[in-house]
Amino acid sequence: MNPKIKVLVVGRHPEIMQTVLNLINKTEDWVAEGALSDETAIELYHQRRFDVVLIGGGVEEESEAKLRAIFTFQNPLIRIIQHYGGGSGLLFAEIKSALLKQAEGKNTLQD
Repeated sequence: MNPKIKVLVVGRHPEIMQTVLNLINKTEDWVAEGALSDETAIELYHQRRFDVVLIGGGVEEESEAKLRAIFTFQNPLIRIIQHYGGGSGLLFAEIKSALLKQAEGKNTLQD
């Protein structure tokens, strides 16, 4: 049995966050946790080993830059993707693409 892919979802809208978490957690091989603040995201990231970070709409550019810097300092190969909506098909495709790039050993800054 393979371990589940762990996704950290960072966003600012509780209702959207819950929808995204529900979609990801319904996928058999994935598990997601959410953070509505930078502080919570950083705390979760330091406590657990995530495979992918998904940054949602509403996260300010300054916050996104700070989070990217912290996360990539801890793990230079972490996959960080932006998700602004578009339905579950797009969400799953974005995560699968990020995992594929990670498996290929590509750095997050070389997309």
